Amino acid sequence: MRFDLDLLKGLVLVGVGDPYSIASPERRSRSSLNDVWGVVAAVIVAVLAVTVASASGVAGAEPGDPLARFHQQHLDWRTCEDAALTAEGAACTDVTVPLDYGRPDGPSITIAVSRIPAHDVAHRRGVLLTNSGGPGTPGLDAFDLVGDVLEPDVLSRYDLIGFDPRGVARSGRHQRCGWPVAGSIRSAGVGFPGFVSETVLQAQLAADCLVGDRDWMRQLSTRNTARDMDVIRAALSEDRISYYGVSYGTYLGAVYAQLFPDRSERMVLDSVIDPRRYWLGLQQDWGPAVEAAFDDWADWAAARDQQYHLGDSATAVRRGVEDLIDRASLSPIVVEGFGFDDHLLPNLLWTMLRDARLNEALASSVRAVTDAADGRTPQVPPQLHQQIEAEKQGEDSVMVQIWCADAPMPADPAWYWNAIQAARPSQPIFAALANNIQPCAFWSPPPEPPTVVDNAVPALILQAAGDNRTPYPHAVALHQQMSGSRLITLIDTRIHMVLRPGLSTCILDTANRYFGDGTFPAEDRTCAPTTPLE
Repeated sequence: MRFDLDLLKGLVLVGVGDPYSIASPERRSRSSLNDVWGVVAAVIVAVLAVTVASASGVAGAEPGDPLARFHQQHLDWRTCEDAALTAEGAACTDVTVPLDYGRPDGPSITIAVSRIPAHDVAHRRGVLLTNSGGPGTPGLDAFDLVGDVLEPDVLSRYDLIGFDPRGVARSGRHQRCGWPVAGSIRSAGVGFPGFVSETVLQAQLAADCLVGDRDWMRQLSTRNTARDMDVIRAALSEDRISYYGVSYGTYLGAVYAQLFPDRSERMVLDSVIDPRRYWLGLQQDWGPAVEAAFDDWADWAAARDQQYHLGDSATAVRRGVEDLIDRASLSPIVVEGFGFDDHLLPNLLWTMLRDARLNEALASSVRAVTDAADGRTPQVPPQLHQQIEAEKQGEDSVMVQIWCADAPMPADPAWYWNAIQAARPSQPIFAALANNIQPCAFWSPPPEPPTVVDNAVPALILQAAGDNRTPYPHAVALHQQMSGSRLITLIDTRIHMVLRPGLSTCILDTANRYFGDGTFPAEDRTCAPTTPLE
């Protein structure tokens, strides 16, 4: 069974008439708004009808080790299917884990794992696991993440362990939800009619997933992935693990440290998420952070008006982009056969504003979309072409399946509409993206509550002060929750992920000394970029 978007839209039209005939939400009466929510509530009921699943949790302690058969399993190492991994010296295996840790004797799944053995056996430190974020990002290639930032003598002391988290790539069942869009991170649009349309779409996205194996999807949680990491540790016959995680990978690392503090060794968390704000709070925090990033970029673009012709002041650049989004709400702007509307244009901005090194690509993209809107043939930069191709292909559902297994979201669409309206005055471009309804609003509750992080596990927290994907206050908050941590701040830089070649010698040296000989800063530290970004 697959929910039909046109059918769901038809339910809305039957209940409230054509929502696109409404000039503005302010002109709608309270009774007509209630009619809309009544129809959307009917959609929710229809979706939730396919989400019912028995709740499960982690069982209480049992005599002995209930996970003994997983901890003591024999690993069959083989040549990796990926030639690049083989060229790096990696071998691959599958680690068996419970699908539901509350039922260790129930169904099991396998986690794809890779290993590059330590070259300096005499000074071997153990294993270093990595996660590059997402959630939903493949992670078998650990060397690709740390190979150019950790010094050779540091890398040589660790077995580098990569793994695809449960549900992802070779650790997944390859269950596609059949989504007609590339992902759920979209804007609700400029007005109430667009929000209604977006609510129907997000309900469809949820339904297209939940007609599949719901019991399996409910177990794709970060807590279970952290437990999988500990099974990997035990199967490798290691007492502890070191870890490097980026973005969502920092949340996974914090959860692991909370669940297994005695198994956590040298932890480095780069561009972090505050566990108390995951997931809905993080999404909302994008609004003010990305709005500020837009102003920074607008200043940059205005200084280059002769090249991009987007406006000779930051105010003019902003006015032009806001006008472009308004025009897209009336009729999609077609570039390379793909239509950008007011749901997707803010996403284009959000995607590129994460890194000041993409300033030129963003300016060229906005110029191209503006030219297309004005009837001129656009010059399409590679980054815009890539985003168009990604949107055409659709499907990024694993990320959402993990969110929904982790933390609940409000089920009432009115909650999101009110949040959008409250934020619009200060966030004219991104309020409708940062507060938009998500498929998790139509999902059944997670089987376990979110993890509360409160421990003294030592960890290096690396964070750019100008990060708008995981804003700086998140790093401050996690630093407080992990009282044994040190906060290493990269100043004057708008970027996400700071452990990069050539970005900051201070950051690189701090991480390498910690992973290398265990040198842990005595106090928090401020670092500057080696070469300031534009």
